[in-house]
Amino acid sequence: MTRPTPFVSVIVPCRNEEQHLGRCLESILASDYPADRMELFVVDGMSSDRTRDIVASYAARHPVIRLLDNPRRIAPCGLNIGIEAARGEVIVRMDAHVIYPASYLPILVRALLERGADNVGGVLETLPGADTPMAHAIAFALAHRLGVGNSYFRVGAREPRWVDTVAFGCFRREAFERAGLFDEELVRNQDDEFNHRLIRRGGRVLLMPTARAYYVARTSIRQLWRMYFQYGYFKPLVARKVRRVMTLRQLIPSLFLTTLGGSGLAALWWRPAAVVGAGIAAAYAAAVLAASAAAAPRHGLRVAAALTLVFPVLHVAYGVGFLLGLRDHVLRPRKVSPELAALPLSR
Repeated sequence: MTRPTPFVSVIVPCRNEEQHLGRCLESILASDYPADRMELFVVDGMSSDRTRDIVASYAARHPVIRLLDNPRRIAPCGLNIGIEAARGEVIVRMDAHVIYPASYLPILVRALLERGADNVGGVLETLPGADTPMAHAIAFALAHRLGVGNSYFRVGAREPRWVDTVAFGCFRREAFERAGLFDEELVRNQDDEFNHRLIRRGGRVLLMPTARAYYVARTSIRQLWRMYFQYGYFKPLVARKVRRVMTLRQLIPSLFLTTLGGSGLAALWWRPAAVVGAGIAAAYAAAVLAASAAAAPRHGLRVAAALTLVFPVLHVAYGVGFLLGLRDHVLRPRKVSPELAALPLSR
């Protein structure tokens, strides 16, 4: 007996995404998944640009699309609003900065039903957000192991594998009945915490490398710094909530910075400490230069030169954010500032 095609609810939380939202919606509407078995919620965080007009234009032509308001403006609130409105047996989070091939959604839903998973995600292929050396360097770093470690949804995998988290999940509705909704205190990293909670309650998270989507990266050093500072800043809050550090790669940037800083201070009283610090800095510089040089034959010397800045910015921003988050969320817990609550909703 043929299994009936499940009804799917797609949720796109966004704010001020006029530049990318149209391409995202076009790609979702072009999916090979049956249009009569899908609904699409764009949950807008009260955008001040043309985002809402763009959604209204698409909704007028495609009844499958609905615009929902997210007065609190942050991603987990938008996701929860969409989940509560959803009618689907399957609920999928999608991001406005991503373009989805027609096969993406069918692959995830099929894997969800056939492999016993509670959440399935794909691999992101990172595209430059502009045709500049810096934008190309940022896209390269976000898909390189020196930049993001063993984050499989960014660097890829050869075979399907069970993982601790994925970028944008395709969930059984029962996953939210089992684990609850997204934590609305987590402006960033809400996927990580939810997936940990789901796994702790017996759920399983699967990465499907055949489901590939195209993530449009940030274009400037300032945007990269802000994004990775935010990721680092909220990681200690996630760790406090789940009562452990979820992966060792989260600690490496902050340990690198504290070791360098500690070596510099110790050198005031013990001169060999300066040698230790210099050795660590030299090893890091060598790794950055090697990765940048390896990119030159394919991407050009200008991109390689930009990478010598992009890698350190990515690591230092995350490390500084993590240390400040450790202070604000663990050592001296305090509420998230209004400025951080007004962050863009995309990854």
